[in-house]
Amino acid sequence: MAAEAPPSQLQAQIDIPAPPPCSADDSLASETLREQKLSFFASRYTRRRRRRRSDTWIISLFVILHVLTFVLTMAVNDCWRKSHRDCALGAFGRLSFQPLRENPLLGPSASTLDQVGALRRDFLTENHKTWLFFTFPCLHAGAIHLVINLCSVVFIGIHLEQEFGTLIAGLIYVLSAFNGTLVAALFIEKRPAVGSSGALYGLLGATLSALIQNWDLYTNKFTALASVLLVAIGNFLLGLLPYVNNFSNFGGFVSGFLLGSVLLSGPQVREVVQGKGGLLDNDLKSSIRSRLRQKLDRPVYRSVCLFLFVLMLAGCFVAVSQGLNMNQYCKWCRYIDCVPSKRWSCSEIEAFCETMVSNEQMTLTCMSNGNFKVLPFTNISQARMNDLCSMICS
Repeated sequence: MAAEAPPSQLQAQIDIPAPPPCSADDSLASETLREQKLSFFASRYTRRRRRRRSDTWIISLFVILHVLTFVLTMAVNDCWRKSHRDCALGAFGRLSFQPLRENPLLGPSASTLDQVGALRRDFLTENHKTWLFFTFPCLHAGAIHLVINLCSVVFIGIHLEQEFGTLIAGLIYVLSAFNGTLVAALFIEKRPAVGSSGALYGLLGATLSALIQNWDLYTNKFTALASVLLVAIGNFLLGLLPYVNNFSNFGGFVSGFLLGSVLLSGPQVREVVQGKGGLLDNDLKSSIRSRLRQKLDRPVYRSVCLFLFVLMLAGCFVAVSQGLNMNQYCKWCRYIDCVPSKRWSCSEIEAFCETMVSNEQMTLTCMSNGNFKVLPFTNISQARMNDLCSMICS
């Protein structure tokens, strides 16, 4: 009788079935997304530099146009001559600024802002200057406003343009600026105001929309959210000073968020899938791309956002064309746009001054509070007299 095989040999002959393989689509898709987590504002540097510097030309163009417009505004202001050298930073000569007591943002006078295209209620209701809708979003109240606004535009806008393209970034910028102007016109008062920050808030709204839509793709999402809120709060506080309109910021932000929800459908996801190159075959790429599009594109959500944007644009346009003044229904809304101070006035009361000329001197006396100012000259324009009268009466 043959000897039995040792137990070790019997165990060696037993076939142990292998566990069923995982789905290739699911494992590789999850691995792809997990490995390609992106830093929100730094993602354009960590990825392969496929884009050229020229990809940011639209934001750069807007910045240059704003700077040139401000220089032209200060040249028209000509504080050195019109204010008889009573200027801040007089070394700049014709480009010097009005005194801080007149413009705390280091900028032009109120009459100059009116001249170059600032928005004012009586200009719309009485003079029907509709061209102000196009100049209003291009103006800055002063050098401080210019620097803070443009630095914010560069920080937010260049990221959007590099991530989503020149056409989309430019479209969001322009439409947000225009819609913000319409919202501002509903709350504008009888003092000059500028609204260049409306376009910036449109970029902020679009950035927030992109961050929310692609929340799972980013590693520093809370840092990015804090950055957006910090820029928004800083520019809002700036809007509490004279001549800067805050209502255009609200209109621009809502417009930018709605447009971002429509136009920014997660390009980072598409780049992640394509960036694997030869590691994934075409069928698997198509499968992952299809699943992610179904998850992120949300056609119903985007359609609703587009409808809301068109409704907002049309509603504001009709309201402005009918001359609606929202300040009649919201008495406290003016304090969102201007905080009263000892240095300036936020009221709509028109200032009236009595003029007396003697011995090459001019004395302006406010009729409402009795304050007066003696000027060592008499050759002064009516517009400049109105500026000084407003300062005395406030």
